[in-house]
Amino acid sequence: MLALFQKEIRSFFSSLTGYLVIGLFLLASSLFLFAFSGSYNILDSGFADLKPFFDLAPWIFIFLIPAISMRSFSEEIKMGTMEILLTRPIGNWNIVFGKYFGILMLIVLAILPCIIYVIAIDALGRPPGNFDSGATIGSFIGLFFLGGCYAAASLFASSLTSNQIIAFLIGAVLCFVAYFAFDGLAEQIGSQGFILEYLGINYHYESISRGVMDTRDIVYFLSFISLFLALTKFRISSVQNLRS
Repeated sequence: MLALFQKEIRSFFSSLTGYLVIGLFLLASSLFLFAFSGSYNILDSGFADLKPFFDLAPWIFIFLIPAISMRSFSEEIKMGTMEILLTRPIGNWNIVFGKYFGILMLIVLAILPCIIYVIAIDALGRPPGNFDSGATIGSFIGLFFLGGCYAAASLFASSLTSNQIIAFLIGAVLCFVAYFAFDGLAEQIGSQGFILEYLGINYHYESISRGVMDTRDIVYFLSFISLFLALTKFRISSVQNLRS
């Protein structure tokens, strides 16, 4: 698994992919937070608060994470190297984990530079440092788990097809549905829609962003990730059985 993980990281940074992902994430979030007028602009809001960033990040990730995940298995299938990969004595779970942790590491590397936003709101506060550090730390943890969920769903999408564009579209739809669709359905149902709302990522993301580490939220994120990684493993196992 470690060798495959290292291979994934090298493949991201031996080309422009890794640098583009980190650069685009920082550029897009910076423009919305400090340049473009609107509800996400921190300077317009008058409050030294990073909530606009944590509201914006799930939208950026919906497109960014499927884009970096779409090649994971799709390229292997298209290039005919999937058979070689599956015949190696590393096990299907190790293949899934190696690729997943490679994507997750790139997400972490994209999030880390966002510490500069914390420094910015620390300086903008009156007096300096006047912001909710607990909620900010909780939001970063929530963003990490959100990225992990998107990565697992997008990795599964990549295992479904040899076409990277289709894998990207399926991944983006899965991420959108998992984050937003349950809330929309819950609003349509009304007071009886709490269960549907609870099934969505947004409910747990907002919960952990308050700075309270609830084990139910952690269990939800880990269960979501485990489900899609298991589906991915089942998918590549079925491909292996068909080829054998």
